[in-house]
Amino acid sequence: MAGEVIVDALPYYDKGYEEPGVRDATEIMKTEIERLQSRLPMEMLSMKRYELPQPPAGKMTDISAWNECVENSQAQLEHQALRILNLELMAEHGCNAWKKYNTLLVQIVEQCQKQLQDIKKQIQDINWQRKNEQTEAGGKLKDLESQWVGLVSKNYEIERACAELEKEILESEKKKMTF
Repeated sequence: MAGEVIVDALPYYDKGYEEPGVRDATEIMKTEIERLQSRLPMEMLSMKRYELPQPPAGKMTDISAWNECVENSQAQLEHQALRILNLELMAEHGCNAWKKYNTLLVQIVEQCQKQLQDIKKQIQDINWQRKNEQTEAGGKLKDLESQWVGLVSKNYEIERACAELEKEILESEKKKMTF
């Protein structure tokens, strides 16, 4: 298993693999996985950017070099002051913002659940109405069908009676002619 990399990706589905920097990140991940497998310690975080160096040995008497160092220290101080301010603002307002956001999400969920219940009730009402209409229509259809059967039967009986009368008329005419 040494050196084996488990790929956790869906390349046909996941997007963004062709964006700049993604291939570089893959190499970084590969290097990190190899470091973990070798059980090597993690590199320490570089604090170089937070250092306030003095001018180089050859420029210790150069005022512009010292001005550059002072400007660097002022920029570092301002950066740290802004970080502290951001942390204080987050501590003061961050929790409340999340609480408000969570309260808003709860309200949205409740509204959606109410809408869902209303829609389910409307669907049930429509289904009951449809069932009642179909039951009524079915009863009417049954009545109309029985009327139709009755009328067809009467027509059949009338046609049979007419045929018998025609037969009798023919027979009586034949008898009259024979006399």
